[in-house]
Amino acid sequence: MPRPSRPEDAPGLPARRAALRLLDAVLRRGDPLELALHGAAQGLPPADRALVHAIAAETLRHLPDLDALIDGATRQPLPHDAKARMVLRIALIQVLALGTAPHAAIATALPLVDGGPRKLVHGVFGTLTRADPILPSPPALPPEVAARWAGQWGEAMTQAAATAYALRPPVEVTLRDAGETTRWTEALNGRSFAPGHVRLPEGAAIPDLPGFAEGAWWVQDLAASVPARLLSKGEGRTVLDLCAAPGGKTMQLAASDWHVTAVDQSKKRLERLSENLARTGLSAEVVQADLRTWTPEAPADAILLDAPCTATGIYRRHPDVLHRIGPRQIAELAELQAELLARAVQWLKPCGVLIYATCSLERAEGEEQIAQFLSSHTDFTPHPADPAELPEGIAPTAQGWVRTLPDTLKEQGGTDGFFVARLRRSTKA
Repeated sequence: MPRPSRPEDAPGLPARRAALRLLDAVLRRGDPLELALHGAAQGLPPADRALVHAIAAETLRHLPDLDALIDGATRQPLPHDAKARMVLRIALIQVLALGTAPHAAIATALPLVDGGPRKLVHGVFGTLTRADPILPSPPALPPEVAARWAGQWGEAMTQAAATAYALRPPVEVTLRDAGETTRWTEALNGRSFAPGHVRLPEGAAIPDLPGFAEGAWWVQDLAASVPARLLSKGEGRTVLDLCAAPGGKTMQLAASDWHVTAVDQSKKRLERLSENLARTGLSAEVVQADLRTWTPEAPADAILLDAPCTATGIYRRHPDVLHRIGPRQIAELAELQAELLARAVQWLKPCGVLIYATCSLERAEGEEQIAQFLSSHTDFTPHPADPAELPEGIAPTAQGWVRTLPDTLKEQGGTDGFFVARLRRSTKA
Protein backbone atom coordinates (compact mmCIF):
# COMPACT_ATOMS: atom_id res chain seq x y z
CA MET A 1 0.00 0.00 0.00
CA PRO A 2 1.44 3.43 -0.94
CA ARG A 3 2.44 5.67 1.95
CA PRO A 4 -0.04 8.54 2.42
CA SER A 5 1.10 11.90 1.09
CA ARG A 6 1.52 14.77 3.49
CA PRO A 7 -0.20 18.06 2.76
CA GLU A 8 3.12 19.84 2.44
CA ASP A 9 4.68 17.26 0.15
CA ALA A 10 6.04 19.04 -2.94
CA PRO A 11 7.14 17.25 -6.13
CA GLY A 12 10.21 15.18 -5.36
CA LEU A 13 9.76 15.39 -1.59
CA PRO A 14 8.42 11.83 -1.05
CA ALA A 15 11.59 10.45 -2.63
CA ARG A 16 13.75 12.52 -0.27
CA ARG A 17 11.71 11.36 2.72
CA ALA A 18 12.25 7.79 1.55
CA ALA A 19 16.01 8.41 1.20
CA LEU A 20 16.07 9.70 4.78
CA ARG A 21 14.28 6.55 5.99
CA LEU A 22 16.62 4.36 3.99
CA LEU A 23 19.77 5.96 5.38
CA ASP A 24 18.38 5.70 8.89
CA ALA A 25 17.74 1.99 8.36
CA VAL A 26 21.32 1.43 7.20
CA LEU A 27 23.22 3.67 9.61
CA ARG A 28 21.14 3.29 12.77
CA ARG A 29 19.67 -0.21 12.46
CA GLY A 30 22.42 -1.79 10.35
CA ASP A 31 20.06 -3.04 7.63
CA PRO A 32 21.55 -3.89 4.20
CA LEU A 33 20.81 -1.14 1.69
CA GLU A 34 19.20 -3.35 -0.94
CA LEU A 35 16.91 -5.07 1.57
CA ALA A 36 15.88 -1.84 3.30
CA LEU A 37 15.08 -0.12 -0.01
CA HIS A 38 11.80 -2.00 -0.46
CA GLY A 39 10.34 -0.81 2.82
CA ALA A 40 11.72 2.72 2.63
CA ALA A 41 10.50 3.38 -0.93
CA GLN A 42 7.25 1.41 -0.78
CA GLY A 43 4.57 2.91 -3.03
CA LEU A 44 6.93 5.11 -5.03
CA PRO A 45 7.10 4.83 -8.83
CA PRO A 46 10.21 3.19 -10.35
CA ALA A 47 11.93 6.49 -11.23
CA ASP A 48 11.58 7.73 -7.66
CA ARG A 49 12.79 4.41 -6.27
CA ALA A 50 15.88 4.73 -8.45
CA LEU A 51 16.43 8.27 -7.12
CA VAL A 52 16.06 7.07 -3.53
CA HIS A 53 18.68 4.40 -4.12
CA ALA A 54 21.04 6.83 -5.84
CA ILE A 55 20.80 9.41 -3.05
CA ALA A 56 21.39 6.83 -0.32
CA ALA A 57 24.17 4.94 -2.11
CA GLU A 58 26.12 8.10 -3.03
CA THR A 59 25.65 9.50 0.48
CA LEU A 60 27.14 6.31 1.93
CA ARG A 61 29.97 6.29 -0.62
CA HIS A 62 30.99 9.84 0.32
CA LEU A 63 29.92 9.93 3.98
CA PRO A 64 33.29 10.85 5.56
CA ASP A 65 33.83 13.59 2.97
CA LEU A 66 30.32 15.02 3.41
CA ASP A 67 30.77 15.07 7.17
CA ALA A 68 34.11 16.85 6.79
CA LEU A 69 32.39 19.57 4.77
CA ILE A 70 29.56 19.91 7.29
CA ASP A 71 31.92 20.01 10.27
CA GLY A 72 33.99 22.70 8.57
CA ALA A 73 30.92 24.93 8.26
CA THR A 74 29.48 24.58 11.79
CA ARG A 75 30.75 26.24 14.96
CA GLN A 76 29.73 23.28 17.08
CA PRO A 77 29.81 19.76 15.63
CA LEU A 78 26.41 18.24 14.96
CA PRO A 79 25.88 14.78 16.50
CA HIS A 80 26.44 12.11 13.87
CA ASP A 81 22.94 10.75 14.37
CA ALA A 82 21.26 14.19 14.32
CA LYS A 83 18.53 14.61 11.72
CA ALA A 84 20.00 17.97 10.71
CA ARG A 85 23.28 16.29 9.74
CA MET A 86 21.47 13.59 7.78
CA VAL A 87 19.37 16.14 5.91
CA LEU A 88 22.48 18.15 5.05
CA ARG A 89 24.14 15.00 3.73
CA ILE A 90 21.15 14.31 1.49
CA ALA A 91 20.98 17.88 0.19
CA LEU A 92 24.72 18.15 -0.45
CA ILE A 93 25.10 14.81 -2.23
CA GLN A 94 22.41 15.78 -4.70
CA VAL A 95 24.30 18.92 -5.63
CA LEU A 96 27.82 17.50 -5.53
CA ALA A 97 27.26 14.05 -7.07
CA LEU A 98 23.84 13.87 -8.71
CA GLY A 99 23.67 17.21 -10.54
CA THR A 100 20.68 18.66 -8.67
CA ALA A 101 20.41 22.46 -8.63
CA PRO A 102 21.08 23.91 -5.14
CA HIS A 103 17.67 25.61 -4.92
CA ALA A 104 15.91 22.32 -5.70
CA ALA A 105 18.03 20.36 -3.25
CA ILE A 106 17.36 22.72 -0.33
CA ALA A 107 13.65 23.07 -1.18
CA THR A 108 13.17 19.32 -0.75
CA ALA A 109 15.56 19.12 2.22
CA LEU A 110 14.15 21.68 4.66
CA PRO A 111 10.76 19.94 5.10
CA LEU A 112 12.67 16.82 6.21
CA VAL A 113 13.89 18.62 9.34
CA ASP A 114 10.31 18.42 10.71
CA GLY A 115 10.32 21.32 13.14
CA GLY A 116 14.03 21.07 13.84
CA PRO A 117 16.78 23.61 13.12
CA ARG A 118 15.73 24.61 9.60
CA LYS A 119 17.62 27.87 9.88
CA LEU A 120 20.83 26.01 10.74
CA VAL A 121 20.42 23.57 7.86
CA HIS A 122 19.64 26.39 5.40
CA GLY A 123 22.62 28.44 6.61
CA VAL A 124 25.16 25.62 6.49
CA PHE A 125 23.93 24.47 3.09
CA GLY A 126 24.13 28.01 1.70
CA THR A 127 27.61 28.59 3.11
CA LEU A 128 28.90 25.38 1.57
CA THR A 129 27.28 25.65 -1.85
CA ARG A 130 28.35 29.28 -2.30
CA ALA A 131 31.93 28.12 -1.83
CA ASP A 132 31.45 25.75 -4.80
CA PRO A 133 32.95 22.68 -3.06
CA ILE A 134 33.86 19.43 -4.78
CA LEU A 135 34.03 15.95 -3.33
CA PRO A 136 37.53 14.50 -3.27
CA SER A 137 38.38 11.63 -5.58
CA PRO A 138 38.86 8.97 -4.52
CA PRO A 139 36.37 9.11 -1.65
CA ALA A 140 37.73 8.65 1.85
CA LEU A 141 37.13 5.25 3.42
CA PRO A 142 35.53 5.30 6.88
CA PRO A 143 38.49 5.70 9.30
CA GLU A 144 37.71 2.53 11.24
CA VAL A 145 37.59 0.49 8.01
CA ALA A 146 40.85 1.98 6.70
CA ALA A 147 42.55 1.20 10.03
CA ARG A 148 41.21 -2.37 10.09
CA TRP A 149 42.29 -3.13 6.52
CA ALA A 150 45.67 -1.47 6.98
CA GLY A 151 46.25 -3.70 10.00
CA GLN A 152 45.49 -6.80 7.95
CA TRP A 153 46.95 -5.94 4.55
CA GLY A 154 49.08 -2.79 4.88
CA GLU A 155 48.63 0.85 3.89
CA ALA A 156 49.03 0.16 0.16
CA MET A 157 45.88 -1.97 0.24
CA THR A 158 43.80 0.79 1.80
CA GLN A 159 45.02 3.25 -0.82
CA ALA A 160 44.11 0.78 -3.57
CA ALA A 161 40.71 0.23 -1.92
CA ALA A 162 39.99 3.96 -1.91
CA THR A 163 41.02 4.27 -5.56
CA ALA A 164 38.79 1.34 -6.54
CA TYR A 165 35.92 2.89 -4.55
CA ALA A 166 35.82 5.82 -6.97
CA LEU A 167 35.45 3.62 -10.06
CA ARG A 168 32.34 2.01 -11.48
CA PRO A 169 32.77 -1.78 -11.16
CA PRO A 170 32.87 -3.56 -14.52
CA VAL A 171 30.05 -5.86 -15.60
CA GLU A 172 31.19 -9.37 -16.46
CA VAL A 173 29.52 -12.52 -17.71
CA THR A 174 30.19 -16.23 -17.52
CA LEU A 175 29.46 -18.28 -20.63
CA ARG A 176 27.43 -21.48 -20.65
CA ASP A 177 29.91 -22.91 -23.17
CA ALA A 178 33.51 -21.96 -22.44
CA GLY A 179 34.45 -23.27 -25.87
CA GLU A 180 32.71 -20.25 -27.42
CA THR A 181 34.76 -17.64 -25.55
CA THR A 182 36.25 -16.07 -28.68
CA ARG A 183 32.86 -15.87 -30.37
CA TRP A 184 31.13 -14.17 -27.46
CA THR A 185 34.04 -11.87 -26.67
CA GLU A 186 33.72 -10.49 -30.19
CA ALA A 187 29.91 -10.47 -30.22
CA LEU A 188 29.75 -8.59 -26.91
CA ASN A 189 32.64 -6.27 -27.79
CA GLY A 190 34.32 -7.25 -24.55
CA ARG A 191 37.55 -8.63 -23.16
CA SER A 192 38.21 -12.09 -21.76
CA PHE A 193 40.53 -13.00 -18.89
CA ALA A 194 39.70 -16.73 -18.85
CA PRO A 195 37.84 -19.38 -20.81
CA GLY A 196 34.13 -18.81 -20.34
CA HIS A 197 34.53 -15.18 -19.22
CA VAL A 198 33.83 -11.83 -20.90
CA ARG A 199 34.18 -8.38 -19.36
CA LEU A 200 31.65 -6.07 -21.03
CA PRO A 201 32.23 -2.50 -22.19
CA GLU A 202 30.92 0.19 -19.87
CA GLY A 203 27.26 1.05 -20.24
CA ALA A 204 26.15 -2.27 -21.72
CA ALA A 205 22.38 -2.82 -21.41
CA ILE A 206 22.24 -6.44 -20.25
CA PRO A 207 18.81 -7.66 -21.46
CA ASP A 208 19.38 -6.17 -24.92
CA LEU A 209 22.73 -7.85 -25.56
CA PRO A 210 23.07 -10.82 -27.91
CA GLY A 211 22.99 -14.13 -26.08
CA PHE A 212 20.99 -13.00 -23.05
CA ALA A 213 17.53 -14.17 -24.14
CA GLU A 214 18.80 -17.55 -25.29
CA GLY A 215 20.75 -18.06 -22.04
CA ALA A 216 24.23 -18.17 -23.54
CA TRP A 217 25.64 -16.37 -20.49
CA TRP A 218 24.84 -14.84 -17.12
CA VAL A 219 26.21 -11.88 -15.17
CA GLN A 220 28.92 -12.88 -12.70
CA ASP A 221 32.00 -11.10 -11.40
CA LEU A 222 35.29 -12.68 -12.41
CA ALA A 223 36.36 -13.31 -8.81
CA ALA A 224 33.00 -14.91 -8.04
CA SER A 225 33.61 -17.41 -10.83
CA VAL A 226 36.86 -18.69 -9.30
CA PRO A 227 35.40 -21.12 -6.70
CA ALA A 228 33.62 -23.23 -9.33
CA ARG A 229 36.65 -23.00 -11.64
CA LEU A 230 38.63 -24.92 -8.99
CA LEU A 231 36.44 -27.98 -9.54
CA SER A 232 37.33 -29.96 -12.66
CA LYS A 233 34.78 -31.39 -15.08
CA GLY A 234 32.04 -33.15 -13.19
CA GLU A 235 31.55 -36.12 -15.53
CA GLY A 236 28.23 -36.76 -13.82
CA ARG A 237 29.59 -36.68 -10.27
CA THR A 238 27.63 -35.07 -7.44
CA VAL A 239 28.27 -31.65 -5.93
CA LEU A 240 26.49 -29.70 -3.20
CA ASP A 241 26.37 -25.97 -3.94
CA LEU A 242 25.67 -24.53 -0.49
CA CYS A 243 24.34 -20.98 -0.06
CA ALA A 244 23.84 -21.21 -3.80
CA ALA A 245 21.48 -18.37 -4.76
CA PRO A 246 21.26 -16.44 -7.02
CA GLY A 247 22.94 -19.25 -8.93
CA GLY A 248 26.06 -18.17 -10.79
CA LYS A 249 28.14 -21.01 -9.35
CA THR A 250 25.26 -23.47 -9.73
CA MET A 251 25.14 -22.74 -13.45
CA GLN A 252 28.92 -23.00 -13.79
CA LEU A 253 28.85 -26.43 -12.18
CA ALA A 254 25.85 -27.62 -14.20
CA ALA A 255 27.55 -26.44 -17.40
CA SER A 256 30.63 -28.46 -16.39
CA ASP A 257 28.62 -31.69 -16.20
CA TRP A 258 28.18 -31.87 -12.43
CA HIS A 259 24.98 -33.24 -10.91
CA VAL A 260 24.21 -30.21 -8.73
CA THR A 261 22.12 -29.90 -5.59
CA ALA A 262 21.75 -26.18 -4.94
CA VAL A 263 20.76 -25.29 -1.37
CA ASP A 264 19.82 -21.87 -0.02
CA GLN A 265 17.65 -20.55 2.80
CA SER A 266 16.10 -17.66 0.85
CA LYS A 267 12.95 -18.51 -1.10
CA LYS A 268 13.11 -15.25 -3.06
CA ARG A 269 16.74 -15.74 -4.08
CA LEU A 270 16.04 -19.34 -5.06
CA GLU A 271 13.29 -18.10 -7.37
CA ARG A 272 15.95 -16.06 -9.17
CA LEU A 273 18.17 -19.14 -9.32
CA SER A 274 15.38 -21.20 -10.89
CA GLU A 275 14.67 -18.42 -13.39
CA ASN A 276 18.37 -18.33 -14.34
CA LEU A 277 18.45 -22.10 -14.78
CA ALA A 278 15.37 -21.96 -17.01
CA ARG A 279 16.84 -19.16 -19.15
CA THR A 280 20.15 -20.96 -19.65
CA GLY A 281 18.64 -24.42 -20.15
CA LEU A 282 20.77 -25.85 -17.34
CA SER A 283 19.49 -28.16 -14.62
CA ALA A 284 20.02 -28.60 -10.89
CA GLU A 285 18.09 -29.88 -7.93
CA VAL A 286 17.01 -26.79 -5.99
CA VAL A 287 16.42 -27.07 -2.23
CA GLN A 288 15.22 -24.39 0.18
CA ALA A 289 16.69 -25.21 3.58
CA ASP A 290 18.68 -23.96 6.55
CA LEU A 291 22.07 -25.68 6.41
CA ARG A 292 22.16 -25.81 10.19
CA THR A 293 19.30 -28.33 10.18
CA TRP A 294 19.31 -29.80 6.63
CA THR A 295 21.05 -33.05 5.71
CA PRO A 296 21.49 -34.46 2.18
CA GLU A 297 20.28 -37.93 1.27
CA ALA A 298 23.80 -39.12 0.44
CA PRO A 299 27.41 -37.85 0.62
CA ALA A 300 28.70 -35.87 -2.36
CA ASP A 301 31.86 -36.04 -4.44
CA ALA A 302 32.43 -32.31 -3.97
CA ILE A 303 31.07 -29.44 -1.91
CA LEU A 304 31.18 -25.73 -2.68
CA LEU A 305 30.37 -23.58 0.35
CA ASP A 306 30.04 -19.91 -0.58
CA ALA A 307 29.53 -19.01 3.05
CA PRO A 308 27.46 -16.12 4.43
CA CYS A 309 29.89 -13.31 5.13
CA THR A 310 30.26 -9.58 5.71
CA ALA A 311 30.45 -8.97 1.92
CA THR A 312 33.17 -6.35 2.43
CA GLY A 313 34.74 -7.64 -0.78
CA ILE A 314 31.87 -6.16 -2.82
CA TYR A 315 31.99 -2.74 -1.13
CA ARG A 316 32.34 -1.01 -4.51
CA ARG A 317 28.84 -2.19 -5.44
CA HIS A 318 27.39 -2.03 -1.92
CA PRO A 319 28.89 0.93 -0.03
CA ASP A 320 26.61 0.30 2.94
CA VAL A 321 28.82 -2.59 4.09
CA LEU A 322 31.56 -0.15 5.07
CA HIS A 323 29.16 1.51 7.52
CA ARG A 324 27.26 -1.55 8.78
CA ILE A 325 30.14 -3.97 9.35
CA GLY A 326 32.49 -3.84 12.32
CA PRO A 327 34.34 -6.25 14.61
CA ARG A 328 31.12 -7.61 16.16
CA GLN A 329 29.56 -8.53 12.81
CA ILE A 330 32.83 -10.04 11.56
CA ALA A 331 33.11 -12.22 14.67
CA GLU A 332 29.47 -13.34 14.48
CA LEU A 333 29.74 -14.33 10.83
CA ALA A 334 33.07 -16.09 11.36
CA GLU A 335 31.35 -18.18 14.03
CA LEU A 336 28.54 -19.05 11.61
CA GLN A 337 31.03 -19.96 8.88
CA ALA A 338 32.84 -22.33 11.23
CA GLU A 339 29.51 -23.96 12.13
CA LEU A 340 28.55 -24.41 8.47
CA LEU A 341 31.97 -25.79 7.58
CA ALA A 342 31.77 -28.33 10.40
CA ARG A 343 28.37 -29.52 9.14
CA ALA A 344 29.23 -29.50 5.44
CA VAL A 345 32.28 -31.72 5.74
CA GLN A 346 30.13 -34.49 7.18
CA TRP A 347 28.46 -34.72 3.75
CA LEU A 348 31.66 -35.20 1.73
CA LYS A 349 32.84 -38.59 0.43
CA PRO A 350 36.38 -39.85 1.13
CA CYS A 351 38.83 -38.24 -1.30
CA GLY A 352 36.19 -35.58 -1.99
CA VAL A 353 37.00 -31.92 -2.63
CA LEU A 354 35.76 -29.00 -0.53
CA ILE A 355 35.74 -25.45 -1.88
CA TYR A 356 35.29 -22.71 0.73
CA ALA A 357 34.71 -19.14 -0.44
CA THR A 358 33.69 -15.74 0.93
CA CYS A 359 33.32 -12.36 -0.78
CA SER A 360 35.11 -10.73 2.16
CA LEU A 361 38.27 -8.73 2.68
CA GLU A 362 38.53 -9.86 6.32
CA ARG A 363 41.15 -12.47 7.21
CA ALA A 364 38.87 -13.80 9.96
CA GLU A 365 36.48 -14.98 7.24
CA GLY A 366 39.17 -16.37 4.97
CA GLU A 367 42.75 -17.28 5.87
CA GLU A 368 42.12 -17.49 9.62
CA GLN A 369 38.92 -19.47 9.15
CA ILE A 370 40.64 -22.13 7.07
CA ALA A 371 43.67 -22.30 9.36
CA GLN A 372 41.35 -22.96 12.28
CA PHE A 373 39.42 -25.56 10.28
CA LEU A 374 42.56 -27.48 9.28
CA SER A 375 43.83 -27.51 12.85
CA SER A 376 40.69 -29.34 13.99
CA HIS A 377 40.04 -31.50 10.89
CA THR A 378 43.17 -33.56 10.33
CA ASP A 379 41.48 -35.62 7.63
CA PHE A 380 41.63 -32.60 5.30
CA THR A 381 44.69 -31.25 3.49
CA PRO A 382 45.16 -28.20 1.28
CA HIS A 383 44.79 -28.76 -2.46
CA PRO A 384 46.58 -25.67 -3.80
CA ALA A 385 45.27 -23.82 -6.83
CA ASP A 386 47.33 -24.13 -9.98
CA PRO A 387 48.00 -20.86 -11.87
CA ALA A 388 46.71 -22.55 -15.04
CA GLU A 389 43.29 -22.93 -13.42
CA LEU A 390 42.95 -19.24 -12.67
CA PRO A 391 41.99 -16.20 -14.75
CA GLU A 392 44.62 -13.87 -16.15
CA GLY A 393 45.90 -11.54 -13.43
CA ILE A 394 44.87 -13.77 -10.51
CA ALA A 395 47.53 -15.94 -8.89
CA PRO A 396 47.55 -18.35 -5.94
CA THR A 397 48.98 -17.23 -2.62
CA ALA A 398 52.02 -18.92 -1.12
CA GLN A 399 49.64 -21.24 0.75
CA GLY A 400 47.78 -22.14 -2.45
CA TRP A 401 44.65 -20.16 -1.66
CA VAL A 402 43.14 -17.55 -3.96
CA ARG A 403 42.88 -14.04 -2.55
CA THR A 404 41.73 -11.09 -4.65
CA LEU A 405 42.26 -7.60 -3.23
CA PRO A 406 41.39 -4.08 -4.43
CA ASP A 407 44.60 -3.90 -6.47
CA THR A 408 43.93 -7.18 -8.32
CA LEU A 409 43.57 -6.38 -12.05
CA LYS A 410 43.54 -2.70 -11.11
CA GLU A 411 44.76 -1.56 -14.53
CA GLN A 412 41.86 -3.42 -16.16
CA GLY A 413 39.12 -2.13 -13.84
CA GLY A 414 39.65 -4.32 -10.78
CA THR A 415 37.58 -7.16 -9.40
CA ASP A 416 35.64 -8.02 -6.26
CA GLY A 417 37.44 -9.07 -3.10
CA PHE A 418 37.29 -12.84 -2.57
CA PHE A 419 38.92 -15.63 -0.62
CA VAL A 420 38.85 -19.18 -1.98
CA ALA A 421 40.38 -22.33 -0.49
CA ARG A 422 40.37 -25.84 -1.94
CA LEU A 423 40.79 -28.77 0.41
CA ARG A 424 40.79 -32.54 -0.12
CA ARG A 425 39.53 -35.17 2.25
CA SER A 426 41.66 -38.20 3.04
CA THR A 427 40.67 -41.72 1.98
CA LYS A 428 39.03 -42.32 5.36
CA ALA A 429 35.69 -40.68 6.15
